[in-house]
Amino acid sequence: MVTGRVSADMLVEIFSDVVCPWCAVGKRRFEAALGQFEHADEIDVVWRAYELDPHAPARRKGDYVDRLARKYGMTREQAVSANERLTAVAAAEGLDFHFERAQSGNTFDAHRLLHYARAAGPGRQDAFKERLFVAYFTEGAAIGEAEILVRLAAEVGLDPAECADILTGDRYADEVRADEREALELGVTGVPFFVVDGKFGIPGAQDADTILRVLQRAWTKAHHLEVAVVSGDDAVCEGERCAG
Repeated sequence: MVTGRVSADMLVEIFSDVVCPWCAVGKRRFEAALGQFEHADEIDVVWRAYELDPHAPARRKGDYVDRLARKYGMTREQAVSANERLTAVAAAEGLDFHFERAQSGNTFDAHRLLHYARAAGPGRQDAFKERLFVAYFTEGAAIGEAEILVRLAAEVGLDPAECADILTGDRYADEVRADEREALELGVTGVPFFVVDGKFGIPGAQDADTILRVLQRAWTKAHHLEVAVVSGDDAVCEGERCAG
């Protein structure tokens, strides 16, 4: 699992959305890379907010596959095949995707609680991020609804009363918007997107070996002045569209 230390020698910021399948795949691949990195205990991992569909309702109605097919001009059979291919990729990383259960919706509140989880202590943000991915892609939870978010947060040790209070107001809204502005300034158009030590960018859910090489390079070139972006961005979600 990602360490999520609050104080560390190197920062890794990961822009992602909780309804992004490639973000879940990218998390697994990043964890695999981190498991091979000799300085893993000295990395602080921060999950940054990115909304694939900021205008989405709390819960979308209708069939996930039909909506995908309509949006991208595919037949239902093509949409099913695309999901099957992505499900197979996820399975190779130990993930159990069930798109037929997915209840997509607005993720702004989920991102707000992820910021609270970060403030709650080391490891809490990563644990909640993981729980949200499993809830959405495996269990079919409606992660745009407040009561669902509070329950999931409580399951990873966050204070349910505090979470409920956050969701009734606008706490952490500024932090989410700040993440989104930062993504815009960096030119991020799809997620996941990893920023290593503020200098190296990794677009998409690239393989663990590629991520490990960037971690190693960033560690040895801690004072590098330019952002270096590795090639290859086919494993990425843009808007509601996920290539693959």
